[in-house]
Amino acid sequence: MQQQNVLYFSLYPPIGPEDWRYTFETAQVKTLSEKLFGSIFFTELANSSGFKETVELLSGTDYVLSASATNQEIENLLCDRRREARKLIRQLLHDDKIIEFLRARSDFANMRLAIRRLVLEKPLGSDYCDQGNIPVDQYELVFEQEDYTALPNYLQKAIEAGVLGYYKNKNVRDIDIAIDKAEAEFQLENAIRIESIFLIELMKMYIDLNNIRTMMRLKFTEMQDRDVFMPGGYIDPARLNQAVDIGYESLAQTFAATPYYHILEAGAGFMQSNNSFLKLEAASDQHLIGFLKSTDQITAGHQPIAAYLLRKEHEIRMVRTVLACKKADIEPKAILDRIVV
Repeated sequence: MQQQNVLYFSLYPPIGPEDWRYTFETAQVKTLSEKLFGSIFFTELANSSGFKETVELLSGTDYVLSASATNQEIENLLCDRRREARKLIRQLLHDDKIIEFLRARSDFANMRLAIRRLVLEKPLGSDYCDQGNIPVDQYELVFEQEDYTALPNYLQKAIEAGVLGYYKNKNVRDIDIAIDKAEAEFQLENAIRIESIFLIELMKMYIDLNNIRTMMRLKFTEMQDRDVFMPGGYIDPARLNQAVDIGYESLAQTFAATPYYHILEAGAGFMQSNNSFLKLEAASDQHLIGFLKSTDQITAGHQPIAAYLLRKEHEIRMVRTVLACKKADIEPKAILDRIVV
């Protein structure tokens, strides 16, 4: 698996064996998973008459707000829910390496923010996420003094990649591309060290979905830079490079032998007719959520526990989307096009 990426599944990859150390914890998260919002409830939220009614519908859930809630109050609530979910998962997981894997996502998120501020010469600020492996105080000090040797080697490499990526074209978007690439490479290696089939397959799927989005953006912007695809996924970068030059009407067929045909089928046509990535993003999220839900077949293991966290974080993002759209008086259909559960 580490040496070659050969597709051996039609839709979702395997998630790995049972681990009976997690019998009680798996039962606990499965109970919590049943409380996650379904499509019917999100449809009600999207079709509500306005922000006030949306808040009323949320009153019996984890997302209790007042009808006069400001954007900052909404963000504070959603961050609290995310923090609580991550704290719970840390308590349920017995493997420190898996906890570090999940916490590393915050380290890379902080890295993106810090590099943006560094190259744009803006104040560092204090709104870093405090749920990573690197303490926020240490993180801020490192960037204030511009001495990165105190950081782990993988973060030092990410800083170098992000800064070089920006100064290549003076484009802030290139920072995200460079950091995403560094994060995917590190996390895939991390998953292999942990020997978790679920996390390995999760990262390969993440790489594939990210590369598909990148390919579509290259087509849309007609950019010539093709050295932006992440290695390590199941889709060969050479196939992605060829797809950039293929018409939208034939794009899905190019991926017919992959698990991602339905994503291109939904995204390419909508992109051609509406100049929008909306359906592509929604279909990509739907595919990932489907894989996370497949962990329900496990009776005991770390897979459903890690999957619950990712599904809960996704729910939080969807609630944020609905609330923002309701505040902006966006039509229900436009909201429903983006909501994925």
